[in-house]
Amino acid sequence: MKLSIDRSDLLRSLNHMQSVVERRNTVPILSNVLMKAQDGVLCLASTDMDLEIDESVAANVSIAGSTTAPAHTFHEIVRKFPDDSEIEIELNAEGTQISVRAGRSKFKLSCLPVADFPEISAGDLPSEFSLPASDLRALIDRTKFAMSTEETRYYLNGIYVHEADNDGVKVLRAVSTDGHRLARFEMPLPEGASGMPGIIIPRKAIGEIRKLIEDAADLIKISLSDHKIRFSFDHIVLTSKLIDGTFPDYQRVIPQGNDKIVELDPKAFSRAIDRVSTISDGKSRALKIMINGKQMTLSASSPEAGSATEELEVNGDSEIEIGFNAKYLLDITSQIEGDGCRLTLADSNSPTIIQDNSDPSSLYVLMPLRV
Repeated sequence: MKLSIDRSDLLRSLNHMQSVVERRNTVPILSNVLMKAQDGVLCLASTDMDLEIDESVAANVSIAGSTTAPAHTFHEIVRKFPDDSEIEIELNAEGTQISVRAGRSKFKLSCLPVADFPEISAGDLPSEFSLPASDLRALIDRTKFAMSTEETRYYLNGIYVHEADNDGVKVLRAVSTDGHRLARFEMPLPEGASGMPGIIIPRKAIGEIRKLIEDAADLIKISLSDHKIRFSFDHIVLTSKLIDGTFPDYQRVIPQGNDKIVELDPKAFSRAIDRVSTISDGKSRALKIMINGKQMTLSASSPEAGSATEELEVNGDSEIEIGFNAKYLLDITSQIEGDGCRLTLADSNSPTIIQDNSDPSSLYVLMPLRV
């Protein structure tokens, strides 16, 4: 194998590859990136056995071939080459070592056999549909913050995506919850998604696909089965195993009888929460909210730091005192892009619904905190 490749193209791809590879691996081959060079293209792949990324990059291939190389070391070498470098990569005759050269710098890296590299991307994925990159970004951003990080409840460690019915209209719905808050986002059901299985996409896959589509402008092709999901776009394919578990009945968590409605400016609300919570206790981040007609008072106190209060004008005629975790409340208000948000409350012990007045596609539920 022998080729030359533009440094910026290779670095962009290796950034994607090395983020999948775990720093510590008991299986040596999982620390490596797979490289296959032929017909003017270098194909790279990396996996942690649950997630796999494949990417194709244009290259000047003089001798076709394949090998593997240590992902993190290879990435660091390429990252430290000058910006406009042309990188030459060559595999020795024994297939045990590659040389990586740019200008006067030359590195030699040990290789592992290509035959040892595992493949998780094989298998039939019968459900197939496409989403605009902007819609997929919105689906992830509106829900990912509420994913659980508790390994004991592994079935909450991702986003539940499924076909649902909203007043007779078929929608694609995404839900996440950690037991303290819930985020729900929906959009019209894409063509081809009808009959898809309900799936839980793992947290790591969510993080990786979100980074990959940051600048993507085209449609993202999504293929899935009960056990795997694949995202394909540009020259990148990400395949991930799904969480094998049952997502809880989230509909029971969304309150139906809340009768106290308060509307206010979400940006002013968010800034006030941020300021007042500076004083709140570091562990619980407790924030008290008192609503009295058209006035809302936010307050926080800490035995060590002192106390803080701030008043806001709101639309409503309710009276209630309730506590929340300030960080959880900020996570939700930061997702509201419109000029108005609505809080629908019941009492100090019941969950509150928070919505963007101008965006009915999103709904958030937040459990109260005793303060």
